[in-house]
Amino acid sequence: MAGIDGKVVAITGASSGIGEATALLLAERGARLVLGARRSERLAEVVARIQQTGGAAVQIRTDVTRREDLHALVALAGERFGRLDVLVGNAGVGTISPLDDLRVDEWDRMVDVNIKGVLHGIGAALPVFRAQGSGHFVTTASTAAFRIVPNMAVYAATKFAVRALCEGLRQEAGGSLRVTTVSPGAVATDFAEASTNEQVRAQITELRDRLAIPPEAIARAIAFAIEQPSTVDVNEIVVRPTAQS
Repeated sequence: MAGIDGKVVAITGASSGIGEATALLLAERGARLVLGARRSERLAEVVARIQQTGGAAVQIRTDVTRREDLHALVALAGERFGRLDVLVGNAGVGTISPLDDLRVDEWDRMVDVNIKGVLHGIGAALPVFRAQGSGHFVTTASTAAFRIVPNMAVYAATKFAVRALCEGLRQEAGGSLRVTTVSPGAVATDFAEASTNEQVRAQITELRDRLAIPPEAIARAIAFAIEQPSTVDVNEIVVRPTAQS
């Protein structure tokens, strides 16, 4: 199936930022959406916006650290739309801080969400895709998966891991499944708010306010990968502000 119209797409982290922008864009292009996020009320607002414009979308509270939540998300796609064509693994957290801060609980949280959350999505969707004979994993990584800077050691490590997982998955996928990793640079989202280190939060906020691109730019990159013919697998896309070094 080429294009986007009619495809069933599940998205994690869909209540705001890149996930929300991707849901709205894909709905506009005719996709049927299954949206997951922890913030149910915010998720309901996104679903309502899609439905008000004639789109098809359903929601389910999804915490990607819970294996069963990802299975429920995939199962809902089958129940409501009869299949799942694309899983957009977008949920992530960036509690950025220097290693000297020893914010070990925040390190654990990034590992649980950014790495284990991706694995849980693969574990839930891969059997469905194999049974169908088709499917597409689209996963949000980061330019931190390519370039490490101070304060981002743990976050970058999780995103390096995401790239490794997706590349391994791609090599094992065979000729029927597609695997895409999208790595955004500075994007105008609430990413900075996750940092509990005030100095680091201020630095990230300043960078965002100075040069960040809108989340819709990443949504367009995701749509580009999805709309390709089934014989074309766009493996990696890096999207950053022109002014970002």
